[in-house]
Amino acid sequence: VTITTRLLVSHLSGIRHYEKDITKVKEEKEKANRALKQTKPYKDKEQKEKEGKEIEKTDSAKLRKEHEGEVKSRNSKPGGKDKEFEQEEYYLKEKFESVFESLKIFKNDPLFFKPGDQFLYSTYGFTLLSAIVERASGQKFTDYMLKMFRDLDMLSTVLDDNEAMIYNRARCYVYNKKGRLVNAPYVDNSYKWAGGGFLSSVGDLLKFGNALLYSYQAGQFKSANGKLLPGYLKPDTVAMMWTPVPKTEVSWDRDGKYAMAWAVVEKKQQCGCCRQQRHYASHTGGAVGASSVLLILPEELDSEAIGSGLVAPPRGVIVSIICNMQSVSLNSTALKIAREFDKERWAQ
Repeated sequence: VTITTRLLVSHLSGIRHYEKDITKVKEEKEKANRALKQTKPYKDKEQKEKEGKEIEKTDSAKLRKEHEGEVKSRNSKPGGKDKEFEQEEYYLKEKFESVFESLKIFKNDPLFFKPGDQFLYSTYGFTLLSAIVERASGQKFTDYMLKMFRDLDMLSTVLDDNEAMIYNRARCYVYNKKGRLVNAPYVDNSYKWAGGGFLSSVGDLLKFGNALLYSYQAGQFKSANGKLLPGYLKPDTVAMMWTPVPKTEVSWDRDGKYAMAWAVVEKKQQCGCCRQQRHYASHTGGAVGASSVLLILPEELDSEAIGSGLVAPPRGVIVSIICNMQSVSLNSTALKIAREFDKERWAQ
């Protein structure tokens, strides 16, 4: 088979994640698919009139069930038990001297499917990507990334190295089997620098989001008195990164598809006065004892405003949340925050 960098960056390579048993992975996928299919199609008007009473009962029961689910969700503890974090490889303590050395963890394991056929989120796919970056750049992957972070003025973004003294490093927490808050266990993330091995701050992630949003919009502000500096990336590159890839899926937003290392929701509204999807890009992060999200909601630019030269990129809302607690879902919270700021801007 052939595995390309595009397949790796969109999690279509077939390389396993932390779960080694393909049967368990298939079972989980089937469960998720069944859950999506549970939404029943609407009945036509005549059938509704005939079965009005029955529908009324069904709807009231459904609403009751949904309300109970919401209450249960609100009352449940953050950082609750997550099956994924039961995988042993999350808790590796071995120190790997290079990204090539860390490939030994999975390089002899069979692919779960033919590359390009199915989506399977894979941290190890990004480990392979880091080896490609190292070979192509002629530099150590970690050195290459730290130089990039410096270029972006992300001076608080560093390797999650246990031995290094890192200023303001936060202590991470998990819930134990008794539901009590305890310190997260020791792990060494040198086996997955690219897939979860960096420490950052909210401020640095905002700089990263702004750099991407500026790059994405820079090409649209050609008449801004010719004073605009180029973006860190070309506009076409970011647009390509934020273009949904077929056969992908996103666990933290049903409306989304996976693109290139980002989850993307496209702008969509099927009917007037119906639910409207705004175009945004985001990615969540999960580690032993920590959770995070970075969400970018680009402003829907007015061609007249762009042409006047009175506004310049980046235009939109960037939301960054980092929490030192394991298994906390943050994408929906970030999206609500982004929408509130967006509403406020339009109200002014």
